[in-house]
Amino acid sequence: MNKIELLAPAGNLEKAKIAILYGADAVYIGGKQFSLRSRASNFSLEEMAELVEFANVHQAHVHVTVNMLPHEDDLEGIQEYLLKLDAIGVHAIIVASPYIMTLAKSLGCHFEVHVSTQHSSTNSKAIEFWKEQGMDRVVLARECGMEQIETMAKKQILPIEIFIHGGMCISYSGRCVLSNHMTLRDANRGGCAQSCRWKYHLMDGADEISNPEQLFCMSSKDLQAVDEIESFIRWGVASLKIEGRMKSAYYLATVVSSYRRLIDQIYEKGSVTPSELDAIRFEIAKAENRQTGPGFYKGIPDETVQLYQDHDETVTQEYVAFVLGKKNDKIQVQVKNKFVFEDDLEIFGPQIPSTPIKLQSIEDENGEPLTVCNKPMQIVYAKWDGPWQENAMIRKRRR
Repeated sequence: MNKIELLAPAGNLEKAKIAILYGADAVYIGGKQFSLRSRASNFSLEEMAELVEFANVHQAHVHVTVNMLPHEDDLEGIQEYLLKLDAIGVHAIIVASPYIMTLAKSLGCHFEVHVSTQHSSTNSKAIEFWKEQGMDRVVLARECGMEQIETMAKKQILPIEIFIHGGMCISYSGRCVLSNHMTLRDANRGGCAQSCRWKYHLMDGADEISNPEQLFCMSSKDLQAVDEIESFIRWGVASLKIEGRMKSAYYLATVVSSYRRLIDQIYEKGSVTPSELDAIRFEIAKAENRQTGPGFYKGIPDETVQLYQDHDETVTQEYVAFVLGKKNDKIQVQVKNKFVFEDDLEIFGPQIPSTPIKLQSIEDENGEPLTVCNKPMQIVYAKWDGPWQENAMIRKRRR
């Protein structure tokens, strides 16, 4: 049995490389055309080619989202685009349109064609249908429960991919017209305005029933499936997908490395203890800016899995520096957020678990000592007691 794939999102080239370095077996990205998440930076063909080369060196794969639900005038150039993706050497495309799926197959493209979650595949008969159409993998709807996933996975009709972390849509499989209706931004063509997260006055006719001081929204808690990973591995799920092409490199490094650690522990030991699961959850929480819940994995979500009032994202400034390399006997780091010499810090990296460090010195480029680093993007030189690694990240310790 193949080891389960950890699939991470990436909105640009920097984030994709970080995700791979921190343990992703594959990344999914969007191009400048035919992709949802239009507000992500997205990739030019040249950037895709660079990423594929980088991924190949690190034994990772690149999946490209071609998941727009196209209108008649959206299809111009699709054949040429697919052939260019094939020439670049991408490993898979994620597709919502049946026409684009069959077109890719008819063109003889070498990449796999994965059926997008936009199709709301929730049963084995749907998977059998996609197999008959010649597809290579099915991304299940987020609305599937554990028993349904177990049944579909064990039948081994086609490899299945499921979401384990990130945003949940308040509407069924993203079939929402609020954004389009309210802002003329089409959610299924890449422009979702996330209207469910806005604050509303809740009315019963002419009477307001919401608290004017604490308005109503319809947002779901983000998904976090740490408790379910062992079951997914045991059942033979092919791929575990993290959501969030709009997320930061720090978020990706934290979440990807945490799930990487969890997956590897399960394969090495067969299971993990409750305390080990708690440690993984604690690590992931260092990058979270929204509350999380189990999605549909513990049954139909009730009001405890929704965010009717307290839904606002909180901005964390715990991530303070990125390790660039070493110059002479000092470690070269780039400042990301303010920190001071006395701060209680920790480092984590592609091969470094979260480890406390104690700064011994910090200097600017001219060798002048610093006690405060508060200029984002400034290059400084530091010494500390503890490990270091290129591409590692430094953050304030959370207790």
